[in-house]
Amino acid sequence: MPEAAALLEKVAARRPNDVVAQESLGVALLGRSSTQTDPAKRKADRLQARAALLRAKELGDNSDLCRVLLSGIPEDGSESPFSANREVQAAMERGEALFAKGDFDGAIRQYSLALDMDPKLYRAAVYIGDMYFRQQQAEKAGEWFARAIQIDPNQEVAYRYWGDALLGQRRMKEAREKYLQGVVADPYKQTTWGGLNNWVKQNGVSYNKISMQLPKPPAVDAKGQTNITVDPNSLKNTGDSAAWLAYSMSRALWQRDKFAKEFPAEKTYRHSLKEEVDALNAAVSVFDQNQKKNPAADADARLVLLSKLKADGMLEPYVLLMLPDAGIAQDYPAYRATHRDQLIGFVDKYVVPAAPQ
Repeated sequence: MPEAAALLEKVAARRPNDVVAQESLGVALLGRSSTQTDPAKRKADRLQARAALLRAKELGDNSDLCRVLLSGIPEDGSESPFSANREVQAAMERGEALFAKGDFDGAIRQYSLALDMDPKLYRAAVYIGDMYFRQQQAEKAGEWFARAIQIDPNQEVAYRYWGDALLGQRRMKEAREKYLQGVVADPYKQTTWGGLNNWVKQNGVSYNKISMQLPKPPAVDAKGQTNITVDPNSLKNTGDSAAWLAYSMSRALWQRDKFAKEFPAEKTYRHSLKEEVDALNAAVSVFDQNQKKNPAADADARLVLLSKLKADGMLEPYVLLMLPDAGIAQDYPAYRATHRDQLIGFVDKYVVPAAPQ
């Protein structure tokens, strides 16, 4: 990486509008920063790497690599330490420097030393697996990714790296499984979907389009009155409009007093998983009843999908993964703790097509 960075700086200077040159320079500078023993030079490389990646993005680079690297470099170029233990931190830094120089065996020794001192150091286990992956020892890499997952099953990196290793072997079904598990581990992180995006592209398929625009939430005016906005599209069918009205009325009840009763420890209202599922259940109940009495061939496709999701017991995963906001996201860890398989099942069945035969 240090040698590549020196060459790419010249290339990027001559071709400032070349997307590939700018992205490559950012990658190389980030690698070179790991070899710098002077903190000032290390930070300078990271800042220059960020500038090159931002330039690549400005020129139209929408690759997962560019997004992932940018998400890991704050505006001030600072780094999150590997460990509060100085010896562990030093071992990890030595490992990073050796990795950047292409000495994968040396990096493994240093990462292993750090893991011996701190058996719960997630990134050490992941990085050991990554070194074996780069040496094309996929099975050995998988063993270390599995160990990292045992340390912390709620981080997505090990799943994604493991998926990459399997993808490199064209083991598409197994790679897909790891990517799904990674998405469920941490769905709201920008980097999480990168591996799955790559899997989708390589298999020539597309994500199933199941997201939807729901009616606007009720609004409370200055006098404390709750106002419900009616979606004009829902007025085409009487049964549909009644269903969406039930949805909005349910949400209004949550805003007025139900949230305070359900979440007494929280002093400020927020949009919660319970509220959204309760409101969607209300809409689907009205819709299903109307469909039994007067089946409509032109029924709202959103309600048709929601009815199917409710029948499958998948409304909660749908809301958490397809309709999250800041309030709903707060409920994700608790749901994941007891419903991980259901979340994976939802992504498997509704979001990602199977690998082509």
